[in-house]
This record gives sequence, structure tokens and C-alpha cells, in this order.
Amino acid sequence: MSENKTKAPEKAPQAAPQRGPGARSRGPASMSQIKGSIGSLKRVLKIYVGYFPKLVWVIVLCILVGAITAAVPSIFQKNILSIITDTWETGDWAGARPQVLSYLIPLVCLYVLALAMAILQSQVIAFMTQKFLARLREDLFDKMQRLPLKYFDTHKHGEIMSHYTNDIDTLRQLVSMALPNILRNVILLVTVFGIMLYYSIWMTLILCLGFVLMLVITGKVGAGSAKYFIRQQKAVASAEGFIQETMNGQKVVKVFNHEDQAIKSFEELNQTLVSDSGKANAYANILAPIINNIGNIIYVLLAVVGGLMIYFHTPNLSFSGEIFSIAIMVPFLNMCKQFMGNLNQLTMQMNAIVMAGAGAERIFALLDQDPETDDGYVTLVNCEIAPDGTVTEADHNTGHWAWKHPHQADGTITYQVLEGDVRLTEVDFAYVPEKQVLYDVTVFAKPGQKVAFVGATGAGKTTITNLINRFYDIADGKIRYDGINVNKIKKKDLRRSLGLVLQETNLFTGTVMENIRYGKLDATDEECRQAAVLAGASDFIERLPDGYNTMLTNNGSNLSQGQRQLIAIARAAVADPPCLILDEATSSIDTRTEAIVQRGMDKLMEGRTVFVIAHRLSTVQNSDVIMVLDHGRIIERGSHDQLIAEKGVYYQLYTGAFELE
Repeated sequence: MSENKTKAPEKAPQAAPQRGPGARSRGPASMSQIKGSIGSLKRVLKIYVGYFPKLVWVIVLCILVGAITAAVPSIFQKNILSIITDTWETGDWAGARPQVLSYLIPLVCLYVLALAMAILQSQVIAFMTQKFLARLREDLFDKMQRLPLKYFDTHKHGEIMSHYTNDIDTLRQLVSMALPNILRNVILLVTVFGIMLYYSIWMTLILCLGFVLMLVITGKVGAGSAKYFIRQQKAVASAEGFIQETMNGQKVVKVFNHEDQAIKSFEELNQTLVSDSGKANAYANILAPIINNIGNIIYVLLAVVGGLMIYFHTPNLSFSGEIFSIAIMVPFLNMCKQFMGNLNQLTMQMNAIVMAGAGAERIFALLDQDPETDDGYVTLVNCEIAPDGTVTEADHNTGHWAWKHPHQADGTITYQVLEGDVRLTEVDFAYVPEKQVLYDVTVFAKPGQKVAFVGATGAGKTTITNLINRFYDIADGKIRYDGINVNKIKKKDLRRSLGLVLQETNLFTGTVMENIRYGKLDATDEECRQAAVLAGASDFIERLPDGYNTMLTNNGSNLSQGQRQLIAIARAAVADPPCLILDEATSSIDTRTEAIVQRGMDKLMEGRTVFVIAHRLSTVQNSDVIMVLDHGRIIERGSHDQLIAEKGVYYQLYTGAFELE
């Protein structure tokens, strides 16, 4: 075994102080954030427009419904008023009835047609919305699976979940309600404006003055609400993240009587959310009263001007060529009300637009994250080994594996039998640049050897195994697997060759059999049972209500911690990897169960390279090599007997003289 090289001791930088659970930036959203929201909305619309054939149907139906809703009443009202005015002068009420009916019957038919088209439009929109949201959720989940572990280390899981719930819901409101309403209101506004302009240019110009005033006010208020809606989305994510974190740690909260502090921390987050939401909605909700009152003022002004025009017989400047009269003024004023009402509804969609912009920005922030890179080109393949040692690739499971190594220089391909020779040479590593974790670590694990790491929490034991898996990339040094630099091996193939049992067990919703098969998806039921027997899990599994078909939910909460760990070990066993990493694999198992598991683990470890991380020194005594780590450095290495004979740090740990700090 190579001796660890020594360097002058370096003091590891101290970690930056952590903020409290409720701490976060309270400054208002910047203009760059607002521009980012607008840019995100453009990306949403670009995806939405991708459903072009169905979107065309929505637009056509909106135009038809809007045209009928806006134009028909005004035209019919003018004609019916003309009939009533003429009848009032002639007194022929009997003759007026057929004329009125001739307009009313088509009017009813048109409204029925508009209703049918509106129903069809809503169905098409509902279908498009679900397709759109399904694609976004799939894109989010697909991207999440390709992100490096560092992303999940630096982002709360509750905040990530908020993308799938709160942020997606803001986009649902945008595409299912806000956008169709905006389209419908714009069509109504254009239609009504065109009819009003046709009836009277002078009166329409007065309306335009009020319209410009409304746009100015909407722009001012909208900018204010946008800042706080962006903050509201972040506040919602923080609150949801805290709720999930507290829910997952509910036992810890209760055992330490932390309920009151948890409530206080949540109240701080909740008050932040209330404050941001209140300010956002205060800006947004002020629009409706302003628009309504401006609309009322314009309505009164038009009534006065129209009355004066009729009284003084003012020539009507219009495209219709008709004299301004009560038959024009009444429908014009009604159209003014309709115009202002639609404009008010249009401005009220700003809430949904701004919230969707903030939600979209957060969603695309995740989608734009750099995925886990993989420049490897060496793959793991089934192989056959001839008596003379020649290795050839096989298209079926042979029980033997080899690294397929294409050489770019000459185009040749070589095959290296997978043996499990893992070597770390002078490795340095830091999770963040300012805090180095490993210093000049050198580890040689020959095929079939059992290498154990012992040391205090934070000494770097788990970090070493994370580097072997390439969950993180080293800053300096080399890691070679069967003589091949791990950077050249595709990550999926590298990890396929490594079995991993973590200290923290993760079981998924499904049967016990399905959780064991997670280690090898094409494993037969018999292979899964053999793996359970090997891990010492078969006895308790067969005593479960439905045996291997027992459903596990909520991370296997219906099992004991030790039983969950045994299933995790069986999951690693069914994968039959040539190299095993056991990170405190028996830490949650009692002494009696540990003895059962240890027998199974000994069988599982036969002929395999094994890395063991353990606090119980009794579990590593039979290791070929034991490495003692302290603050990221290997300070001792050797077999159990060698280290005991040296009477160094390991000896004092074993005898209980002191513990590493």
C-alpha cells in the first residue's frame, strides 16, 4: 500500500454563517427582474403558439363570438329604435310588430350560435391547457433528473416542489383564463370601437381621450404590482419549503419541544407573504375602481355632448352619413359602457399576467440550469472471456463485464475486463471554492479488497465515495477505475458498476418486490428473493401481511428503520455490482440484526471491491485496509492488527481513549 503523502497543515476556511429559516431578501424586485419576467412570458407564449392548429380554432371562435357579442346588439338596437321612433310618429303599432320580430328571431339564433361556439372554444382551450402544462411538468421533471447533486444541495426541496404546484398553477390561470379573456376582450374592443367610429367620429374621439388616460394609469399601477408579485412568488416558495422541511422533521420538532419556535418561524415567513401579497394586490385591485370611475365620467361626458349635438342639430361627422339622433346616441352610449367594461376586464387580467410572469421566470430558471455534464466515452458492456484471456463483446448477459474503450487516435477499440481496481491519487476537493474538504488523498483499492474509512463526522469519508461515483468532480489529482480515468467513463456506466447503500434509506411507493428490483429493473422475482435472503431480509418480508407484495408508502414508514435498511441492502445485492460502497449501511440496525446482516454482507462482498464507511469499529476489523481520516486528510492506514500495534489514533479510538473531533 502506498503511504499517504504529507503536506503542511492548512487551516480549513470557516463556513459562512447560515441565515435563519425565515431570512431572505426583502428589497423590492428590480427592473431586471421585471424584464426577466417579461422575457419568460415570451418563452411561454412561444411554447403555447406551438399548438398552432388548435390555437387557430381558438382565435377564429373568439373572433366570431366577439363579433356577435359586440356588433349584433348594437346594430339590432339601432334598427329597433328606428322602428319604434317611426311607429311613434305614425301610430301603426300593429305593423311594427312583424318588423321587430324579424330582428328578434335572428338575434336569438345568433346568440344560440355564439353560445355553442363559446362552449366549443372552452373545450379546445381546456385541452390545449392540459397539454401545455403536461409538457412543462415533463420538461421540469426531465431537467431535474439531469441536474447535478450540487443543485439539490443548494436549493430547498420545498422550493423545487413549488415549481410543480404554485408556479405551474399561475401559468394554468394565464393560458386557460387570462389569455382567452384578453383575446376575447381585444376583439370586443376593436369591434365596438369600429362600430362607434362608424356612428360618430366626434364622440369616438372623446372616448379616445379617456382610453389614453386609462392606459397611462394602467402602466403606472401595473409596474408597481409587478415588483411585488415577483416577491410574492418567492415568498410562497419559501413558505412551502419551510412547511415541507418541518413536516419531514416532525419527530425532531416534537422531541425537542420546538413546536413554538417552528410556529414563530412560520409566522415570520407567512407575514412576509402577507405583506408582499397585500402590496401586490393593493396595486392590482386599485385598477378596477379607477377604470370604472373614468368610464363613468366618460359616459356622462358623452351623454352631455351627445345631447347638445342633438339639441343644436350639430352635423354628425361619421362614416355612416346619418344625422346624429337619439337612435344613434342610445346605442352609442351602451357601446361606451360595453367598451369601458371590456377595457376594465382587460386591465384586470394584469394580475394573472404578472403572477404568471413571476412563475414562468422561476420555472425557466430551473430549466436553464446547466445539466450534469458527461464527456465520457468508455462504456460498460457484456463480454465473453476466452481461455487464452481474449475479451470479446457479447449481446447477452454473460455474467462478465468489460470496459469498451474506443481510442480516437487510431480508431481502435480495446476491452478491459471489469475487475474493480479503484485508485485515487493526490486528490483535492472542495464543495465550494472557499472551503476545501479533501487534501492530497491517495487510496488504492485492489480488486476484491475491503477498504474502510473511519473518522469523525465531516472528516471526508462520504465525500471520497461521492467522488468515486462522480457525483462531484475533483479539483486536482486522479481517480482511475481499472486503470481508466473515471472522467473518460460515461457516468451511467460507471454508476452501473457500483452498488451503493446509504446511511439514509430511500424507499419508493410500491411493493417490497418493486423496491428490491429498483437495483436491477430486469431482475426476476426469484433473483429479488435471493437478494433478500442474502441481505437477511427475507424472514421479516415473509412475515409482512402480503409478503413481497406488501405496499410501501411514505418512504416505508410502515417498517422499522432496520427493516428499511435491509431492503436497501437487498436492492444493492440484486444489482450484483463488482464494486460496493456501504455508507454506514448497518448504522440503523440493532446488534442482533447486524450479526444477521453481516453474514449476508460477507457473502455479498466476496470477490468484490468494497468501500465501507462506519462509526462502529467492530464492523471494519476484517477490512484489508483501514484509513483514518481527520479534517480531509488520511492520517493513518493499515490493517486492524497493524494499526492496533502502532498504538496511534486508531488504537486510541478502538480502546475508547478519545474520539476524533
